[in-house]
Amino acid sequence: MSKAHALFQLGMDLNQGSSTTQTEENKTAVQNVVKTTDSGTSNVVNLDDDRKDYFIERDGVRFAGTHLIIDLLGASRLDDLEFIQQTLIECVEKSKATLLHIHLHHFTPNGGVSGVAVLAESHISIHTWPEKGYAALDVFMCGDAEPHNAIAVLKEAFGPDKVVVDEFRRGKEVG
Repeated sequence: MSKAHALFQLGMDLNQGSSTTQTEENKTAVQNVVKTTDSGTSNVVNLDDDRKDYFIERDGVRFAGTHLIIDLLGASRLDDLEFIQQTLIECVEKSKATLLHIHLHHFTPNGGVSGVAVLAESHISIHTWPEKGYAALDVFMCGDAEPHNAIAVLKEAFGPDKVVVDEFRRGKEVG
């Protein structure tokens, strides 16, 4: 497979800038306001831009987004490519995120799966070791998305004996 074909499958076109680049090049100055939600958290809202990838503020900290590192232990169905794809789609929907592209690869002979759901708000990646009952996931989302909602979807889908979650607020140094 040529590099151009591989990049095209990932949603990239070598003859054009990425959609992000095109958007940034054509962007004009906009006005930001702070919006406080019913739960008391404050979000920076861009009045002229309805994208969901803006920086947010929670607990007095301004940052790009929440990155969850999730380990599933004693999990099942980790070799079922179609089931994993549907589970990732459900994670995106429940997290109120926007799916742009999903790509999964099924390995042989152990049947592990690696892949990513590319989101307008960032990504969800998965790597599975079905022979160990183990899956490693990254759930990184910006803006109004609710990445913690993906945890319940993953528990229901894969029925793990144990779930380990680490949380990071990305971009605090930039905010």
